[in-house]
Amino acid sequence: MPVNTKAVQGRRELKFGSLDEVVIDAEQLVASPNTKVLGNWPLSQLLTHLAAATNGSIDGISVKAPLFLRLVARLMKGRILRNKLSPGLRLPKAAEAVFYPAVSSPQVALEGLRAAVSRSHTEQMIAPHPVLGKLTHKEWTQMHLRHAELHLSFAVPN
Repeated sequence: MPVNTKAVQGRRELKFGSLDEVVIDAEQLVASPNTKVLGNWPLSQLLTHLAAATNGSIDGISVKAPLFLRLVARLMKGRILRNKLSPGLRLPKAAEAVFYPAVSSPQVALEGLRAAVSRSHTEQMIAPHPVLGKLTHKEWTQMHLRHAELHLSFAVPN
């Protein structure tokens, strides 16, 4: 039975100022021998998910949200980019396979995240967002920071 992530207690409060800070946090989580993940995904899949999102902002993402959701979200784009994202969004099973690919270890996932963030420093993140549509490189960066804050808040180093 999946964890109801809206009700999870003990999540970390995170506020990243750069994608490099996301990588530093991920490195600390991977280095900690007792990192506990409070949600539904192991650390390796969380990191791979963040890397896939970053790469997707450069290469494009083939999935689009339903039209109604896209229209509503675009009206709230500024708020979404500035504020914390709320937990509890459940993706369809087919989308989960795309957005949370399995990897062999947290170390392999961390390397993927490092590579994706490195790309973001030299390539433009301007592919359309599957919900928000057209974003600038700066807006994509903000989206990735909020996204990483949400997902990595479930990973608690001990």
